[in-house]
Formats: sequence, C-alpha cells, structure tokens
Amino acid sequence: MKKLIFLILAFAGVTAQAKVYNVRDFGAAGDGVQIDSPAVNEAIDAAFTDGGGVVYFPDGVYSCYSIRLKDDITLRLADGAVIKAAAPTAEQGYDLPEPNEWDAYQDFGHSHWKNSLIWGMELENITIEGRGLIDGTGVLSRGVPRKGSFAEANKAIALKNCRNVKIKDIRMLQCGHFAMLLTGVDWLEIDGVLVDTNRDALDIDCCANVKITDCVVNTLNDDAIVLKSSYGLGWAKPTENVLIKNCLVSGYDPGTVMDGSFGTSITAAPDRDGPTGRIKFGTESNGGFKNIVIRNCEFKRCRGLAFETVDGGLIENISVKGIVMDDIWNSPIYIRVGDRMRGPEGLPASAARNIEISDVRVTNCDSRYALLIVGLPDSPVENVSLKNISIQYKGGLTKDDVREQRGSNSFFFGRNNGYPEPSAHGIQPAWGLSMQHARNISFKNVEMELMQPDEREKIYLKDVENFSWE
Repeated sequence: MKKLIFLILAFAGVTAQAKVYNVRDFGAAGDGVQIDSPAVNEAIDAAFTDGGGVVYFPDGVYSCYSIRLKDDITLRLADGAVIKAAAPTAEQGYDLPEPNEWDAYQDFGHSHWKNSLIWGMELENITIEGRGLIDGTGVLSRGVPRKGSFAEANKAIALKNCRNVKIKDIRMLQCGHFAMLLTGVDWLEIDGVLVDTNRDALDIDCCANVKITDCVVNTLNDDAIVLKSSYGLGWAKPTENVLIKNCLVSGYDPGTVMDGSFGTSITAAPDRDGPTGRIKFGTESNGGFKNIVIRNCEFKRCRGLAFETVDGGLIENISVKGIVMDDIWNSPIYIRVGDRMRGPEGLPASAARNIEISDVRVTNCDSRYALLIVGLPDSPVENVSLKNISIQYKGGLTKDDVREQRGSNSFFFGRNNGYPEPSAHGIQPAWGLSMQHARNISFKNVEMELMQPDEREKIYLKDVENFSWE
C-alpha cells in the first residue's frame, strides 16, 4: 500500500505557461441570457489549433449547451464565473447521446457521454479549474431523458477514455444524474472540489491512477464518491490504484451545504431508506476494484462505507484508515459479494478479499442492519481485518421487528441476484455484527455499544470460518 500511495502522490505533472483565450473575445456575453456555448466552443477550437491553451471565463453567467473539450485544454473559471446549464428548446439543446452497443449492461446514464454540459472523449491533458460554479439547477435531468427529448443533458462533466485529467477547486450545484461521469480515465486528479447535487456526484468508472483529495461532496439522493467498473467501454476494465483522502461526504438537503444551512428536512432518498451520501464501490462491478486507499475521510448524515461486487468483478487489496462517521442511516460498513451478473455471458464469479479497515469511529448509527458482511456460499468474503473500530448504535429494536420486518423498505430479502444494499437483507437478527459466507475474518480492538437497549443478539454468524475477535 505504501508503494500505491507514493505512486499516486507522484503522478501530477508540470504544466508549461499556456496562452489564454478569453471566451468574451469570441462573443460570449456572460449575461445569463445569450447562449454562450458556441463562443466557448470557438475558443476551445482556437486553443486546440494553436497547440492547446487556457480557455478563460471571467466573472459572469454563461448559459451553455454542450461544451466540447479537446486535447491540451484548460477551462479556467474566475471566482465569479458561472457555467449555467441552459434549458433546451425545440430549436436547440445538448448533443445527442452517442450509440453504445454495450448499453444493455448498465443504465442509460453510464452508457453515454455526449449528452452532457461538458464532455470529452479520447483526449489527453484536460484541466477544469478555478473557484467558479458549474450550475445545473432545474435543467440537468436526474435520469433518462424523456422520449423525444434527447436534447436534454443528464450530466455536468462526462469524460471517456481520457488521460491526464485534473479537476481542481470548482463548485458544482444540482448537476443531474451525475455531476461527473469519468469512464476509462487514466491519471486523474480531483482536488478541492465542492459538489452539492441531486444524484451521483463523483462517478469514477473503469479508471486507473486516481487521486481524490480535500473534496466536500453532498448527495442526499445518491452516492457521493463512488467507484464503478461497468461494461460501458465494452470490456471489464477494473478501477484500480485509487487514493481518496481528506474528503467529507454527506446527505444533507440538496443545495444546503453550498449555502451553509445544512438542511435536514428531507429524511429519505428515493429508495425510502434515509439519506445516501457515502463512499461506495459498485454496484456496476464487471471489472472489479483493486489497490484502493481511503484515508482521513468524514461521513455526516449519510450511509456508511459500502464495498459491493455483484457483476463478476474482484474487490482486492483495499486499505481504509482514519474514518469518522456521525448520524449514519444504515450499515456503517457493508461488504457484499453477489451474483447479479449484469454483463455478457461467461462472467467469472464475483469475489472480495484482502480488505483492511482501521481507526474508524462511528456515532449515532442505525442498528437495523448492523455491520454487514455477506458473501456467497461458493464465493465467500475472504481475508478481512478490522482494527481499532468504535461503533455507537442507536438500538431500540425488538425481535418482533426482525420477524415482521417493521420499518424496512424491502420485500426481497437476501436475493443474491438483486440490487446490493443493506436494506435488501432486511432487519438483521443482530444489532452489532451480521456475517454470512465469510472466511478468515479478524476483529481486533473492535468496540460496539448501544445508545438504548435492543432485544436482538449482538452477533449473528452463518457459514463463517476462522473468525476471531480480540
């Protein structure tokens, strides 16, 4: 793991002084009324023709449709600059989603990149920086565009098969299905970004050599920082060599982290099981997840860590350390091997092994699902070490709650081929730890306590071999 951290910290390159192309010089008005994307794209074309450069947005509101990136381009936003997603009309809108012969193996959002506010494919040396705002409020859609309305966009930033990408210091508000969908990107750095959005924030899909640092990510309705390995590229490419460090993830009301009010009026995501937020692997998991380091991150009013592989991928060599969680709405740690197998025929069995989690403190945690580790009978979760863990559960449940599944949001408990989520397993017979189909699991200095009495047992084990708790 030390080699991995050194590798990731060392990859950032040095950028030579580049020529600046002010979008105002190409006809952008920045008045929030004129559609400025033609001027922005003209500035990008000019910079590209000259061998690359900085496309600069001075203070102003730039209403835009699709902005098309090219090699060696930096988008630089002044502090008072806003790139505002413009509402499409019958005459104009965003670029159409490109064809993808593999779109049956993941949802619409993961399968297309051009139907976005800012997009690029097969590019090198891309930077988006500055303390300006990318605002999709009321325009970028939260799901699949309506039939006949493919001039809509459902992502703010979408990159496919790019190399040497840096996204630094920007702010992003209400950015649709994905604030960022980054697929097949090698050498990626995201630093100092604030994202306050209505669905997924940072989707890192089939990427390698990634550093995500000092980011604040608020996503009540979906995942905050989520690693994926879909089949969107047409093959099972892993997400690997990733460092996530000094980040805060949360599930406050959308928009209220950016405005500083930290709203708590909305108490459930669309799946009816509390705010989401969190750091997660999956569910798209064809290629697996390898060599992932998570350090010094904070979870507030959201769900806990979730490591999920259900589409034939391998989770391997994961190191988590220095995590603080408060007001956690489901399992504080969830490790799941399943067999949804969404992909072409012949996928290998999903698997998870060699996971180390240490120095974690959790307070005010939902106890319905406990700390949950669930493998498959023929593919158990293997070689997991938890050390120096403190979890404070709310408690207060009864054995009748388990029998009757009171307050649960699922009716398909324990389906190995279903969508992986702690709630899919139902309220557990134990409040502290529930583990099924696992091998070689070690707990050392792991403490669990209740805020109020709970009738259930502390621990539930089924088909578990070589488990120790010291």
